[in-house]
Amino acid sequence: MSLKLSVLDQTPIRKGSNATETLQESIELARLADRLGYTRYWISEHHNTTMLAAAAPEVLLARLGAETKNIRLGSGGIMLPNHSSLKVAENFRLLEALYPSRIDLGIGRAPGGDRATSQLLNPSNQFDPKEYIQQIREISDFMTESPTPHNMNGKIVAIPSIDTSPALWILTSSGESAFLAAHFGIALSYAQFINPVGGPEAIRVYKEKFIPSNQLATPQTSVGLFVFCSESEEKVEQAKAMMNYRFLSFENGNYNKVFSYEDIKDYEYSAAEKQRLAYHRNRFKAGTPDVIEKELTTLAETFDTDEIVIATFADKKEDRLHSYELLATLMDAKKRDAKGALIVNDDKKC
Repeated sequence: MSLKLSVLDQTPIRKGSNATETLQESIELARLADRLGYTRYWISEHHNTTMLAAAAPEVLLARLGAETKNIRLGSGGIMLPNHSSLKVAENFRLLEALYPSRIDLGIGRAPGGDRATSQLLNPSNQFDPKEYIQQIREISDFMTESPTPHNMNGKIVAIPSIDTSPALWILTSSGESAFLAAHFGIALSYAQFINPVGGPEAIRVYKEKFIPSNQLATPQTSVGLFVFCSESEEKVEQAKAMMNYRFLSFENGNYNKVFSYEDIKDYEYSAAEKQRLAYHRNRFKAGTPDVIEKELTTLAETFDTDEIVIATFADKKEDRLHSYELLATLMDAKKRDAKGALIVNDDKKC
């Protein structure tokens, strides 16, 4: 099978930096990913945190489209209950009009922060799963301009009215939304970087129950993962230490704690914390290029997917960018298909 690599940019703000510098780094990273042949570049939506810079993916995507030429651009994802379905459809149809056949609309159900903030973003949000299902229907109808009661039988159109449409993706970390993606005939991305348990099963169920739609004829999947790659074993170990500390900080509710490697290098974990780190281990892969190539190959085979979406945190910008450069070298001339995708275990079918 051929393996595609993509980028998930969560716009992390480093200690000593700020949101302005972080967003400029996103522009630089998007240019790099475009030049290196990555398949897509996704921006996540988060709120009420000082650690991340992008609360509005659609705004940043508009800039990134002007800075790139070929790479697909999208949301990973828009947290749909925070927003009006019509407004989301209009935002992404406008992006699609600006950058035809390059836009992905990835949607999710999580708040992207705390519930109080989500309630302020959308005061009508009842946090009811049935409302999310209704919004998926609305988004699908707006994108296809299908006359249904959701758009008053075609009287309301998400403008601009265009010939192409953003590709729809449903994001899931629990597996529950895999059933929704299958039912509506929408592509599925499993967030292994959030939940390391149940991903292969979710994708298997999705493929088994997939119903073709006007938007997608056959199942399409990807897996999101934290990855750091370096030729330096020392930097690899530092990246592991940083991610371990970050995982436990989030579990303890420290969503705004910004730190460097120097701050945490001597931290000693308790027995209970070590148990939690064992659970988190499969959310994150760090290693030299040869190690990472094996890890990603195994992951793709385990999940039966042809795309991995990579999010990278690093203590220094240079190391973060270089990690993506090294990952791109895994797609060298001997291992690429005609479209530039990495060929993994070519004797197997995917």
